[in-house]
Amino acid sequence: METGKEIASTLRTHVTRPVTFMHICGTHEASIARTGIRTLLPPALKIVMGPGCPVCITPQGEIDAALELADRDVILATYGDLLRVPGTAGSLESTPGEVRVVQGIHKAVDLARKTEKEVVFISVGFETTAPTVAAMLLTDPPENFSILSYHRLVPPAMGWLLTQGEAHLDGFILPGHVCTITGYKDYEQFPVPQVVAGFEPEDILLALLMLARQIEKDEHRVENAYPRAVNREGNQKALAVMYQVFEPCDVEWRGFPVIPGSGLRLKEEFSCYDAVRKFGITVRHVKKHSACICDRVLRGVADPTDCRMFGKACTPRTPVGPCMVSHEGACKIWHQYKVKKVI
Repeated sequence: METGKEIASTLRTHVTRPVTFMHICGTHEASIARTGIRTLLPPALKIVMGPGCPVCITPQGEIDAALELADRDVILATYGDLLRVPGTAGSLESTPGEVRVVQGIHKAVDLARKTEKEVVFISVGFETTAPTVAAMLLTDPPENFSILSYHRLVPPAMGWLLTQGEAHLDGFILPGHVCTITGYKDYEQFPVPQVVAGFEPEDILLALLMLARQIEKDEHRVENAYPRAVNREGNQKALAVMYQVFEPCDVEWRGFPVIPGSGLRLKEEFSCYDAVRKFGITVRHVKKHSACICDRVLRGVADPTDCRMFGKACTPRTPVGPCMVSHEGACKIWHQYKVKKVI
């Protein structure tokens, strides 16, 4: 296999005009920033970040709903990444309620079996994590267990980005983790160059080269640069389990409006595990008031360093927005690896 520098050198010969490619995966951004991939690229090629961090795209109204539950005699179980995401009146870290950090839904169910209190798992993630949540719900968890389903589906968000035209996008690096579950056939509906990529630097550079070659030939199709983990059809067993328990629904993303069919809600037969129903809470739209530009970063129209608070008022220790909280958030990644403004 060619080395990264060899691929980058070849890439320069195929980029003959300005092009912008978007990736939709926080792990891709971490790899790009950590290894300095942008410094190897031709000046005409720009990589922008999309809504690839599940914690970052969780809107403030969903955080507020979780905080409302924390005010009741309920144990909230969550991933550590969600703790410091700001809500309207604080965060899960600052709430006086009982919040436990768990590694996954199985640990939250174990917790419910050891207490008489109600336990609510904040269930975030794309198609990568939803099947494991569905599989656990099929094991008949105890009656004192329920979830806040904050899952999202990637293709509807891509469709929204393309129809809005806010950011001129010439192609997409598709998320390797998500495509391991879903495959890539659902992405064939989009008339732009797309390549599924792994997470090593050579994987990402190869995907960029494949995209550039499609642009050069005026072609658009989905190619797979990650065949060791991804195939076109995906993991059919995982998808069957996911759709046995969940069904698509219309849902808001942070920085986006309500996107039709982009969320996952529990089917009626699993509604006993729906914390929204169980506790009668409402997830409300919260109008943005802060100067944070996470919404624009998630849509690919701004870089983290465009924010006047980046590295000043907003740091990983004092985050103003979710992109500075999660290890998959662009702002935290750029702060950690000291990435400069992309020209």
